[in-house]
Amino acid sequence: MVRKRQKEIGGIIVIDLHTHTLFSDGALIPSELARRAECAGYKAIAMTDHVDHSNIDIVIPGIVRAAKVINRYWGIKVIPGVEITHVPLESYAGLVKRARRKGALIVVGHGESPVEPVLEGTNRAAIEAGVDILAHPGKISSSDAKLAAQKGVYLEITARTGHSGGNRHVFDTAAISGAKLVFNTDAHTPEDLMSQEKIDLVLGELTGSREEIEKILQNSENILKKLKV
Repeated sequence: MVRKRQKEIGGIIVIDLHTHTLFSDGALIPSELARRAECAGYKAIAMTDHVDHSNIDIVIPGIVRAAKVINRYWGIKVIPGVEITHVPLESYAGLVKRARRKGALIVVGHGESPVEPVLEGTNRAAIEAGVDILAHPGKISSSDAKLAAQKGVYLEITARTGHSGGNRHVFDTAAISGAKLVFNTDAHTPEDLMSQEKIDLVLGELTGSREEIEKILQNSENILKKLKV
């Protein structure tokens, strides 16, 4: 199904569940990011700006309002979300619940990336709190990956420079633990939106199996089905 739909739109990835707008450190307002993604052939895009306790009550309502209008008039589907970033571990679960109450349909946890000073234990806290996706989880432990598998938390393979340094470890650990993988661009600029060819290159570095690549891409669609988007 994924391959068929990608061919129908000219070989472009159709779903990206981790992107950023001007509500955090992205370059574009939500409507422009959505428009550029739609022109690139995307079927759906989640806008998951960085939040902590200081801005969560501002970011989510803004994205929800933008998504409501875009989804009414355009073909692309915008999913309101957040990326919980650099917060005290003890507050993680409460912030996830707060995000969902505010209208975030996708909650991404900013994992222990190899290029940022993320608190040790953040991967575990995010998984226990029930995020949907653990972004760029770096050197995630096998025990945390197994917990992710048990709780249905997807581990991210990312195209983001720097964060992507952990892709090999994440891929191999997921294979052993049974955790499911999802591919995202972590786009901050329009140039970060990727063609299918570029995505194939990123995933092809991890697996030579076309079936495995399509399985990873299918997982994004499975998340949308779960959300009934």
